[in-house]
Amino acid sequence: MRAVSEPEIRASFVNCSKGEAKRLAVPRDLDERRWEDLDFLGWRDPGASDRGYLVAERGDGLVGVTLRASAGRRGLLHRGMCSLCLTTHPGDGVSLMAARKVGPAGRQGDSVGEYLCSDLACSLYIRGKKTPRAGGRFEESLTVEEQVERARVNLYAFLDKLVD
Repeated sequence: MRAVSEPEIRASFVNCSKGEAKRLAVPRDLDERRWEDLDFLGWRDPGASDRGYLVAERGDGLVGVTLRASAGRRGLLHRGMCSLCLTTHPGDGVSLMAARKVGPAGRQGDSVGEYLCSDLACSLYIRGKKTPRAGGRFEESLTVEEQVERARVNLYAFLDKLVD
């Protein structure tokens, strides 16, 4: 992913109002991010633990979506798998995150949900830059580049569901 600025991030959101996008918490460490290791920028809101945000390059521009994490707490023996990067995590390391659909459907309350890494660090797990607790990455015959491509396809499928 290319480096993006705070104004670009705020302008990219498609499933919230401009006012909401203006008020949301953007990471303060954008200048320190290793953008070459990211397929999308994902973060959780430090002031609201049930909120997350995801910004991805799509076509010629950026697409940003607001996410709401389910409130369900799981025991440490439970494992979940992220539908983007296929990393498994114990306990609450994977969350069901819902995004409001774009346009009239979203204004009527329609949303799309996916199981995602709770910290939205999928790109780092795929590349081995971050290790999930208690294992979590299956040994695969796919190369890292092929795993990255699979995650992008999964991400784009999720984003496509939001605009249909």
